[in-house]
Amino acid sequence: MSDDASEIEAVSRNAGKQTVDPVKSFLSGGFGGVSCVLVGHPFDLTKTRLQTAPPGVYTGAIDVVKKTVKADGFRGMYRGVTPPILGVTPIFAISFWGYDLGKRLVYSFSPYRTEPSLSIPELAFAGAFSALPATLVAAPAERVKVLLQVQGQNGAQAYNGVFDVVTKLYAEGGIRSLFRGTVATLARDGPGSAAYFATYEYLKKMLSAAPETLPDGSKAPAPPLSVPAIMAAGGGAGIAMWSLGIPPDTIKSRLQSAPQGTYTGFMDCARKLIAQDGVTALWKGFGPAMARAVPANAATFLGVELSLKMMDKMW
Repeated sequence: MSDDASEIEAVSRNAGKQTVDPVKSFLSGGFGGVSCVLVGHPFDLTKTRLQTAPPGVYTGAIDVVKKTVKADGFRGMYRGVTPPILGVTPIFAISFWGYDLGKRLVYSFSPYRTEPSLSIPELAFAGAFSALPATLVAAPAERVKVLLQVQGQNGAQAYNGVFDVVTKLYAEGGIRSLFRGTVATLARDGPGSAAYFATYEYLKKMLSAAPETLPDGSKAPAPPLSVPAIMAAGGGAGIAMWSLGIPPDTIKSRLQSAPQGTYTGFMDCARKLIAQDGVTALWKGFGPAMARAVPANAATFLGVELSLKMMDKMW
């Protein structure tokens, strides 16, 4: 790979601000989302099955993989992939668009700032803000995904596909049934997205070469960022997010996969889960989540940065 091909130029900023054209941020987020799903879905399926299976069904992540492949072949590791492919594209598109909108809000709240670069707390705020619009799409998409992922563990096949899940959920409890787990999704993605984006920006800055000082005293444009650096920053961002996100994600998976009436809500699910299996049950699936965090999110941000570079050349 040539030096030019192995480097991605930093995204240009208007007047030094850390914002991107809204259309570009939306499209690049969708591209990153597809990259994330293709790399990360087998890990996600393993995590979800560990989180939702009764005690004793699996001895660990490797056991999940062995039993899934034995029952359904390698294709079984991509069970339930359609909802995230259909849902993650708009989810990530909205998330990255929301992140950029959050940064614009920070700038609007501080019109007289002398430093155009945003601080880590400001970036974290923008990240947390991105979870608000993204959850509106993420909650129902993940509800469908979880139900498709967990079926077949005991031989029962309750659903024939995405449309069948949506139809049956709506018949069972209306639109409210489709959005079960929304609070848990927001509890996961609010703090998680704050850590996600802030960590990525911080690591990207740490891994970037310092810009040169021009003769007039101003700073030259940021030097190119290598592909390995982008992937390392993306992987670190994924670890930061899932370090915070596993407990609410476990509760979300239980809520979204349980029969109607099992839990009254987020706190009821948390209380019953801890009472039954102990507080460590909140961390079920931590291993697969961490194993997925690095490659999936490295792919996400590489997809985002590559697509931004491509769009910058196009318009």
